[in-house]
Amino acid sequence: MTPSRADEARLAFQLLTRLPVGRIGGEPPAMAASSWAWPLAGAGVGLISALACGVGTLLGLPATMSALMALAAGLLATGAMHEDGLADLADGFGGGRNRERKLEIMRDSRIGTYGVVALCIALGMRAVGIAALAGAGGAAMALIGIAAASRAVLPMALIRMPAARDNGLGRMAAGDDPAPAWAAALIGFFCLLPLGLGTALLVAFAMVLAALILAGIAMRQIGGQTGDVLGAMQQVAEVAGWVALCALL
Repeated sequence: MTPSRADEARLAFQLLTRLPVGRIGGEPPAMAASSWAWPLAGAGVGLISALACGVGTLLGLPATMSALMALAAGLLATGAMHEDGLADLADGFGGGRNRERKLEIMRDSRIGTYGVVALCIALGMRAVGIAALAGAGGAAMALIGIAAASRAVLPMALIRMPAARDNGLGRMAAGDDPAPAWAAALIGFFCLLPLGLGTALLVAFAMVLAALILAGIAMRQIGGQTGDVLGAMQQVAEVAGWVALCALL
């Protein structure tokens, strides 16, 4: 039996989150076929973060504390998988002398100085951005939109970038059908529209630009994408989204 769209969406949540979405009945869809729903999984994570931020605001907590609660909720929902990718990529690209050594370091579960610094900067910038919007009373839509859009850039990377390894998540998720990638891009942009059309366009541009820059670096460093590259791409796109949004305040 051909996998349904519901099964593709369920696989997207199973892949990108730890949220309970039930089992897939029958033959599971391919990862690449499910990639159109990756921004939906992101929107779900963003909604959880927005609820946590809202609880902090209702309790009268400082905006920074509410922002940290939002980050913590999102990290619990995803198992910090994207943050893990960012740390591994920073360690590999920063510490490896050649392609093979970089890939070896990226597979090492231990975290090094480059990874710690990258995580601190990324989490810090996201927290400041969320706090700025929470203080202005507009964090909820931004949390949902940016979480969705930052995952919407990943399917196109699977189409445009070769897998850097013969195995691993990047290889298993690779595909050649652009339809899911374009669908993901449209869904991600739609999730930004509550911020206003002009703001959505500028934030989307910043996120795509950040993803493209990281893609170029990854091509030079290791010749393609891996699961860690995709995780890091989500992180830099999210940071770029918050930077752009705060610049427009």
